[in-house]
Amino acid sequence: MSRMLRAGAIMAAGTMVSRVTGFVRTMVLASAIGTAALGDAYNAAYAIPYSILDLLLLGVLSSVIVPMIVRAQQHDPDGGRAYEQRLLTISTVALVMVAALSVLAAPLLINLYTDWAPGSHKYEVAVMLARFILPQLAFFGVGAVAGAILNTRDRYGAPMWAPVVNNLVVICVFLLYAVVGSGKDIERITTTDMALLGLGTTAGIVAQALVLIVALRRAGFQFVPRFDLRNARLGEMAKTGVWTIGYVVVTQLGFMLTVNLASAAGNLVSGHGISPYTLAFQLFQLPYGIIGVSVITAMLPRMSRAVADGRLTDVRTEFGSSVRLISSLMVPVSMLLMVLGPAITVPLYGHGANTIPDAVYIGNVLQVYGLALVPFAIFQLLLRVFYSFGDTRTPVFIGAGTTAVNALLMWLLYQALPARYAVMGLALAYAIAYGLGAVLAWWLAGRRVQGLDGWAVGMALTRMYLSALPTAVLALASVWMVTAVFGGLDFLNSVIVLAIGGGLGMLLYLGVAHRMRIPEVNSLVGMVARRVGR
Repeated sequence: MSRMLRAGAIMAAGTMVSRVTGFVRTMVLASAIGTAALGDAYNAAYAIPYSILDLLLLGVLSSVIVPMIVRAQQHDPDGGRAYEQRLLTISTVALVMVAALSVLAAPLLINLYTDWAPGSHKYEVAVMLARFILPQLAFFGVGAVAGAILNTRDRYGAPMWAPVVNNLVVICVFLLYAVVGSGKDIERITTTDMALLGLGTTAGIVAQALVLIVALRRAGFQFVPRFDLRNARLGEMAKTGVWTIGYVVVTQLGFMLTVNLASAAGNLVSGHGISPYTLAFQLFQLPYGIIGVSVITAMLPRMSRAVADGRLTDVRTEFGSSVRLISSLMVPVSMLLMVLGPAITVPLYGHGANTIPDAVYIGNVLQVYGLALVPFAIFQLLLRVFYSFGDTRTPVFIGAGTTAVNALLMWLLYQALPARYAVMGLALAYAIAYGLGAVLAWWLAGRRVQGLDGWAVGMALTRMYLSALPTAVLALASVWMVTAVFGGLDFLNSVIVLAIGGGLGMLLYLGVAHRMRIPEVNSLVGMVARRVGR
């Protein structure tokens, strides 16, 4: 537990700074271009390279490449160095080709991901922005492979801190656009404006990749291009990775439907389309990104080694510790998101090109996403159990079922709800689908490792939710008190609500959880107390 906490603390610190600067980035973005037509066009173009990377690399990275690098380090005579060099060479060449083809296919990609008519001004702006943003595919992918190699060497700092550089570069770009650009009116935007927004976004990814490459060199990795594909184990990678790619294809089809429905809603109600969905989803992902990703990144290599050595007891122990550690913070945060959503988004997005009602709607979407936080985190942990066994087929079926349920619920809710509530319906469908998906994944993973000690985990979660109830009550009371005394939410009122409901609420949770003897919270409190004591 202490080793996991130390590794998690290093990564969480970097991720925290990354997410904070990411907040500033989205604040500057929303202030500069708004959440209406131009904001939707930018966010649609920005989402496409990440979808392609998910399809080609990022899913395979955690489920296939990391375990294969670990095995090469354990069994190859050179400790896996030649294999790592081949992997980086192949990735670089392949992603440069993918980036070039994607730029050429930008009109087709925008047509697939949105409900906008080809030839419309919003469509043409999105296509041009995509052409400037899609070259980042090559740099992001190379950086991701470099980060994976660093993680297998227990070097977690750089992969978590490199995105900070990316955010700082993009913040400067959007501040520059706010000064010299044409504002939020999509009808006034020029090619120069779009080049600044698109190429500036790509420049951030270039800087992030350079940081990771430098860190890899400092870790002792010497890059020598290797094209001897016979020793690259591509057959083994393809055999294992085909199922992961299948999983990513399924999830990306679901994402494509989500963006299409959100873009259609934005056509009907300005400011209620892709941008509020994207901004709320980014906020929803923050706790998972800080807590969940940090623990998962440290957990997967250790679980892979335990599986390779046949130590199933260690796999169960590692998984149980990870679930409880993540949930000890995810549970109160999820409840706070459900109560304080608008109070969070008004200070972030209720300024510049955005109105306070625009920011409140983003907060309403965030409130619904709060329901999904704990199920989503547990779902992701469960997938890593299968990946540690080299099993990438089972997650495809789990993901296909989850995505199918999500797609069906999204469509039904989109049809049933007024357009102004459509994006909130998308978030609700997401929460229900991942809750059901987590139940299915738990059952299948438990069969694989001969039990996941569900009773103990369930009891721990129950105690965490009971400990978080006073926090939710305090947060609700702060919202009621501030709105009753001072009127609706504005910047100052939201800050007051967050200070009382969020700040004091989390302290209250830690105190109650400590008294209820929740070990994970006690470990976190003890670690902080020792550092403060020093």
